[in-house]
Amino acid sequence: MSGAAHAAPRRMEPLARPPDVTVAVPGSKSLTNRALVAAGLARGTSTLSGVLDADDTRAMVDGLRTLGMEVDWRDATTCSVTGVGGTPPVAAPHLDVRLSGTTARFLAPVLALVPGPSVLDGAAPFRRRPMGPSIAALRALGCTVTEQGEPGHLPVTVTGGPVAGGAVEVAGDASSQFLSGLLLAAPAFPAGLTIHLTTDLVSEPYVDMTAEVLARFGATLERPDGRTFVVAGSGYRAADLAIEPDASAASYLLAAAAITGGRVRVAGLTRDAVQGDAGFADVLARMGAEVVVDDHGTEVHGTGVLRGIEVDLGPMSDTAQTLAAVAVFAEGPTRITGIGFIRAKETDRIAAVVTELRRLGVDAREEPDGLVIHPGTPGPGSVATYDDHRMAMSFALLGLRVPGIAIADPGCVAKTFPDYFEVLEQLRR
Repeated sequence: MSGAAHAAPRRMEPLARPPDVTVAVPGSKSLTNRALVAAGLARGTSTLSGVLDADDTRAMVDGLRTLGMEVDWRDATTCSVTGVGGTPPVAAPHLDVRLSGTTARFLAPVLALVPGPSVLDGAAPFRRRPMGPSIAALRALGCTVTEQGEPGHLPVTVTGGPVAGGAVEVAGDASSQFLSGLLLAAPAFPAGLTIHLTTDLVSEPYVDMTAEVLARFGATLERPDGRTFVVAGSGYRAADLAIEPDASAASYLLAAAAITGGRVRVAGLTRDAVQGDAGFADVLARMGAEVVVDDHGTEVHGTGVLRGIEVDLGPMSDTAQTLAAVAVFAEGPTRITGIGFIRAKETDRIAAVVTELRRLGVDAREEPDGLVIHPGTPGPGSVATYDDHRMAMSFALLGLRVPGIAIADPGCVAKTFPDYFEVLEQLRR
């Protein structure tokens, strides 16, 4: 939990005029944490630039250091990582993932490479989040995993490494992070790893991002069919990698343009972006905003008219809360589908969004795999954020249009976007 977690609610002030700005957002959390793992397992020293410095990435850095990998910050967005060549030298590490799902699910398979007992734990709210697929995969690899609390959850003790590799099965419909964690560890197993999905995959763009990171660090991944991934045990080689801006973070600023009739450009989020969430701009275009994506960034112009739509956000589920905020100001209802699995994120994100919209007087209802929002004018109120950074950032957008909106626990944004409210203030320039 961030140090500002119990700060007073932040009162939002509506914009006096539509914004006309270019803004910068932090580096991608998803790319940062993937690159950190690959660099930590590689042979040699890698340099990562554009790195996100936030609670989730600090949790990953601390975990890698606990495993004996060297991570040195050169400045706020650049670090060098000296890898361990696939063999973590620490015999009995105790890793604290804090509130970071990517840290937990990416480092759990790495513990199969560690000699001696390893402990993987997190903050109390994270202990409620599922870890069953990671635990089952470790056991399939030959490790002994002892759950110290509720089955399928942290904390756990892992023994039996280092293992050679082999074949595992994992479900794909809970979170793509479980598959990505196995893929990231796979090149370090001497015998490599074959992974078979037992269910259809959600959030496939995140797995594509993982594959891109493997390739950049010299690993070999083959996909003989839609549910099978084969990674050779050839290890990683050090690489220098520039991290692109975080597309999920950008979604809030682009949405702000759409709902206020202004112009916002996010610098650096180009047409070559590898993050699936970069497609959120296309969703705004479907609703009536004007969108330009070029070699320098992504720009949204609000036209003053937004249409409700039906959209499957399964491939970019981290933008579901952003779209819910936009939908409040559309003409006609918006139905978001394909996101049932986000009930197991930092909070039940479907129930939380519906609860808070209703608290503000907006008609919304849950569906099994999503939600429906009917447009309306939010009344004043304090929005509960449920230890969820994305609840804070998305509902803050309402306060750019209507008075009386306050965001409880604003410090929770430090998880992925510590300067969020400061960047949001740039819309007033």
